[in-house]
Amino acid sequence: MNVHEYQAKELMREFGIATLRGKVAKSVEDATAAAKELGGDVWVVKAQIHAGGRGKAGGVKLAKSMEEVKAHAEDILGKTLVTHQTGPEGKKVLTLFVEEGCEIEHEYYVGLVLDRATGKVTFIASSEGGVEIEKVAEETPEKIIKVKIDPSAGFTPMVARKLAYGIGLKDKDQIKKASQFFAGLYELYMKKDCTIAEVNPMVLTKQGDVIALDGKLNFDDNALFRHPEIEELRDPTEESEKEMDASKHGLSYIELDGNIGCLVNGAGLAMGTMDIIKLYGGDPANFLDVGGSATKETVQKAFTIILSDPNVKAILVNIFGGIMKCDIIAEGVVGAAKELGINVPLVVRLEGTNVNLGKKILSESDLSIIAADDLADAAKKVVQAAGAGQGE
Repeated sequence: MNVHEYQAKELMREFGIATLRGKVAKSVEDATAAAKELGGDVWVVKAQIHAGGRGKAGGVKLAKSMEEVKAHAEDILGKTLVTHQTGPEGKKVLTLFVEEGCEIEHEYYVGLVLDRATGKVTFIASSEGGVEIEKVAEETPEKIIKVKIDPSAGFTPMVARKLAYGIGLKDKDQIKKASQFFAGLYELYMKKDCTIAEVNPMVLTKQGDVIALDGKLNFDDNALFRHPEIEELRDPTEESEKEMDASKHGLSYIELDGNIGCLVNGAGLAMGTMDIIKLYGGDPANFLDVGGSATKETVQKAFTIILSDPNVKAILVNIFGGIMKCDIIAEGVVGAAKELGINVPLVVRLEGTNVNLGKKILSESDLSIIAADDLADAAKKVVQAAGAGQGE
């Protein structure tokens, strides 16, 4: 789950991370009123969408007068921003964040992620902030440092010093403030079950303050039951109706622009399924992971969501029965096909727990189901079926 920058900063302040003052605006009038309330003579008008790269796309603009605040608000509100994270369709701006300006001495990057290779939460920091960290990693990797956190020790003064010295801070007061910043970010990451906590840029001002000029927080969907206060921050306008509906039923669903619907159990298998569909010349219409605790009703809901996409010309069901048993999936497939009247080719590949029972249920259903022996066979058949469905 993602949140907007202004929401991320509210959470950061709870953990002692310094930010600039700002106000949320839903209209041009709100934006100018916000600037007046903040005072000063410099403001930044920022588009609020769940994607990075807003500045390059024209969604972050500096204003030095009320007239400029108004002009920038008029330009950004309602605009569709296309960034490297939105895809070509872009995202429409419905909310602005008007923030006071500051005098920047230097920009840094700092982020927290889980390094799956080591199983440790890891700080990533760089003296080159304000630009895409991927670009820094590609062109000047020596300017990026990584500091892993020992889970038995947690965040320590040694970690803080490694980070501060690693990004080039030398002044004792600056190091102290940066250390407090890093400690707060780590505490936020751990206590709120984040998957990403990123500040780009973290700035050192000419007055010697260390401030989060931007903020990005992503949260683990599976941990939201512990954080109803985070769940309340969800913005339905940033997610498709189908994705919201899927999440209510415990389904992980992401809409894509292909024509082959995918119903799979397990995120890794879902990714592999999409890859092999592409390998055989097809295009997946979605990522859909029914998980390991799906019921017959959940599977039927998954089919309903897939079929609500008019671009779907064929569906591939790819199940490896472990925790999720093949017979449960088969019952769901048969129930959905009969109830919904599935009118596109349906390719099914089952393997694992209760696979023979699952295949028996499918074969005795009198449905036109295309059985597949393995994943490659399934991909070939569904790509062929989707092409036939388009009259190719």
